[in-house]
This record gives sequence, C-alpha cells and structure tokens, in this order.
Amino acid sequence: HTNAPPTPSLIGCRRQQSAMPPNQLLCLGTARKRCGLAVLRRREEPGAAGRGVPAGCGLASMSRLGPFLVAPRLLRRPWVLPRRPSSVSIVTGPCAGLAGPGASAASLCSGPAAPSLAMEELLSRSVPPLPPYETREKAPPPAELRSVEFMRSYRALEAGPRRAELLARLARDFGVDHGRVAEFSAKVLQAREQQREPGALLQAEDRLRYYLSPRYRGLFQHLGRLEGGLRFLMELRGDLVEALAARHAEGPHVREMNGMLKSMLSEWFSTGFLNLERVTWQSPCEVLQKISDSEAVHPVRNWIDMKRRVGSYRRCYFFGHCAIPGEPLIVLHVALTNEISSSIQAIVKEVPPLETEDMNKITTAIFYSISLTQQALQGVELGTHLIKRVVKELQGEFPQIKVFSSLSPIPGFTKWLIGLLSSQTKEQGRNELFTDAECQEISEITGDPAAEKLKRLLTNNEWVRSERLVRALHSPFMRFCAWYLYGEKHRGYALNPVANFHLQNGAVLWRINWMADTSPRGITASCGMMVNYRYFLEDTASNSAEYLGTKHIKASEQVLSLVSQFQQNSKL
Repeated sequence: HTNAPPTPSLIGCRRQQSAMPPNQLLCLGTARKRCGLAVLRRREEPGAAGRGVPAGCGLASMSRLGPFLVAPRLLRRPWVLPRRPSSVSIVTGPCAGLAGPGASAASLCSGPAAPSLAMEELLSRSVPPLPPYETREKAPPPAELRSVEFMRSYRALEAGPRRAELLARLARDFGVDHGRVAEFSAKVLQAREQQREPGALLQAEDRLRYYLSPRYRGLFQHLGRLEGGLRFLMELRGDLVEALAARHAEGPHVREMNGMLKSMLSEWFSTGFLNLERVTWQSPCEVLQKISDSEAVHPVRNWIDMKRRVGSYRRCYFFGHCAIPGEPLIVLHVALTNEISSSIQAIVKEVPPLETEDMNKITTAIFYSISLTQQALQGVELGTHLIKRVVKELQGEFPQIKVFSSLSPIPGFTKWLIGLLSSQTKEQGRNELFTDAECQEISEITGDPAAEKLKRLLTNNEWVRSERLVRALHSPFMRFCAWYLYGEKHRGYALNPVANFHLQNGAVLWRINWMADTSPRGITASCGMMVNYRYFLEDTASNSAEYLGTKHIKASEQVLSLVSQFQQNSKL
C-alpha cells in the first residue's frame, strides 16, 4: 500500500483494520464491503423516490446525477493484505506497480535509472517473442500470468507521463523487426523478377506479411482474450490518445501503435458484436449516470432534465458490447416531433406534457445529440452504424415517420469567423466580408469599424446583448455560416467535423437556423446557429458514395442561395 490518505468511504474499514489482530487481517475484504454498504445506506434519503429520483438510488444533488454512484467502484478496489506482511517488499513511488512476482523494492529502486530498468524488465516479460514463420502455428501461447501481471502493473502506474513513457517504450522497442522485413522484401522482389510459379511468390508475400506484424500486436491479441482484457485495452488506448494529444509520447512508432490498436478495436467492436439498447427512466442508475456524464453536446443539468430526455416524445439509445455489458459506448438522443426542429431550446428545455404519446403527432425524428463515451474508440466507426440501427428501430415502432433529420451544432464556426475578421483589421479601410450598407449599420450601432469591433464582441459574447446588433448581423452571419459549411474544405472534404460526419453518412446539408442555441456554449461555439442535416433514406447510399468519391456536397436551395450571396458580397 502507498501512503495516500484513506478514502472517505473506507475510513470505517481502516479503523477496523487497526483494531483487528494480525491473524484476522484476511477478513478485511469482507469487513470493507460491509462498511462500504453502510456508507451507501447512510447517503440514501427518505422520500427520494417521490422527488423524481429513480428507485434504488440515493438522492443526488441537482447539479450532478448522484455522486454516490461512484461509491460502488471503490468497493471493487483491491484491499486484501498479504498473509505474511513481514515477507512482502512494498514498492512505492515511480517504481510502484512494476515489480514482478520475484522482484523486490531494493532490486527495482536502487538507482536513478531503476524505473527505466523496471519498465524494460516488465515489457520483456510480457511481450511474447515472434516465433519463426515455420513454427508459427505450433508455438505455445504466452503465459496468462504474464499478461495479467502486465495489466496489474500498468494500472498501478500513475496516469500521465509514467504510462506514456511505458507506451513509448513498447512502441519503440517491440515493434517490427526491420531486418527481417528487408530480407523478405528482397525475396519477394527476387521471386517477381525470376517469374517463379505463383505459389512461390504467394509464400514469399505471406512471409513478408507475417514479419510486418509488430511484436506488441501479439500482446494486444492475448490481452483481448482474457477476462476484462478488452476493457483494459480500451483504457490503454485512451491513455495513448491522451499521451499523443499532450505530447507526452511522440514519434512515428507511437503513432503506428495507435493506428494498429485502433484497427484491432475496430474489428472487436464491429456491428456483429454490438447490442442496441434503449435507455428509459427504469434503466439502472449507473447507466443513467454514465449517459449524463458522457453528454458532450448539450450537458444534462439535473435529474428532471435527464427524465425529460428519456421520457415521452424522446428516445435515447446506445451501443453496448457483449464483453462489456452495461457500458455505453456511443449514445444517440432523438426527439419525436411533427416537423424539422429549428431550435434546441424547444427540445432540451421545454417540458413535454406527461401524457401518452399521440401517434398522429409523431411524423419526424430529430437526432439532436450523438456522443462517444469512450475516448479509446476515437476513429472507430460507430456513429454511422448507430444512426442506421436507430432508424430501423424507429421505423418498426412508428411506421408513420417519414422524415429523419439532425439538429446539429457547428463547432469551430466562431473561431473561423474571428480569424476572417482579424485578416480584415490588418489593413485600414479594407472590407471584403460585409456590404457597404451592413458596414454602415454595424458601425452606427457599435461606434467603431465593423470588423475590429465585432472581433472583440465575438470574443466575449457581448454582441448578443444588443437586439439591434443581433438583427443587423442576422443576414451576414447566415452567409458566412453557409460558406463555412459548404465552401471551407480540408483535403477536399468539409472542414467542419460534424458536417463531414453527416455528409459521409449520405445526409443533405438542409437548413441553417439562426439563434437555434442561445446557451453560452452555443453562442461561443457557433454564434448561436445550428444546422439540419436531412436523411433521405432512399438516397443516403448514393449521396455518401458521391461525397466520398467526388467530394461534392449535396445541399438544399436555402444553403445554396446563402452560398451564392456570400460569393457575390464577399471578395475573398
């Protein structure tokens, strides 16, 4: 054990520990569980069920969905003391978690280079060698205890730079054998030049393919077969993504390992292994908590808000995996309406009547939020499959629904617009964005040149406090937004990531909505604007193929008209 202060939920257990004789320490785990349950019972409040809190849950604060829900996780922490404390070496500090079954504190932490040596020893024990090509099918599998030891040791490391260092060593020192790759590449070229029989060429290519596989792939494959191994690999890839973003681990080897692990997760999380589950108010508290915590588009405010989002005229679905039951991977929220929604306030703030759903009022399905709950699954294609599965589910429940559309945020638009305005202020008197009439009206309202003043107002959101300024900016901002979504590209595809996602799915850029999200978050990200991407089910496949092949964006007349106005009035 480390010298960390005791967790509040386990204080009672620590007290029991101090009062117990040494020969009864093995019972500590059972005592701890009793203490943890006692803590949970004390946090429950009478009358909670009558105040809108799901059955079986303690009353949560209105700003979060039950902080006590984290408590059961504490009960799963290892808290069993060794039978013979005097014979155990306790390793703390940077070497903690890297000690193998036969290692001691003295052997691992005896010098400044000890943590690095401990990492090398751990990796050497855990990563199986690549057997010769001839005996690859007869080679024994790696010892399960070694993989379990790697999982335990990795989790004992402090998250951040320490884990990043281990991952960087794994990528650099246990990758592809470049000497063998060069050797068998030459043999493939030789077989082609000598025009040998097809069988010899195919065998040479198979050998090359075999030695192109990095050694750490074998470790990942074996970990994926263990109980809890898939969850561990998700945790490891999440750390890898964070390390790359924070630049704690860099270089081509690390990026290659990240791509390899993403490819393996894509196979393990293919649609055949995924279960579509609907979330209701009767769903387990832990699932509701995770859905709330993972909502990245429109944050859940309290229990009442959560109840509304899974209540009447609303649907919430998530993908789960057969190996990780009860763990949402990606979540989709749907509003059932009679028209394509133009404001998110009408969906997440207005309280629908507590009545039985009227089938005649449901003609349209609005996808208003899709959130990936696991950072480890970044780049794994889940959102497209989830929308397709939900469409089929809704068609089965509501055959009368004929219109499917999103109500999507436009992240990055404000930042892009501020960049445009900054380019305008570099030269005095330069105007390439607004018409002369618009410049004059904005200057009269603000008292300063349009571009310079708007740049400051957009930075602090002060512009929305003036109704007159909001009206004056309506027309130009709609033009700018249309061009941002339709005309701004990255490698030929839509620059905006949300637009690129829906367009790849075969949706049509349908309608831009002014002041559709007036929350501080919406004003900051997209000047309050949102966009509908409409799904014509009979055309999604052809639209997707056209966008991916020719990079052409299908758009409605409203959007194309705004784009044309931008091109006419702007001189960029």
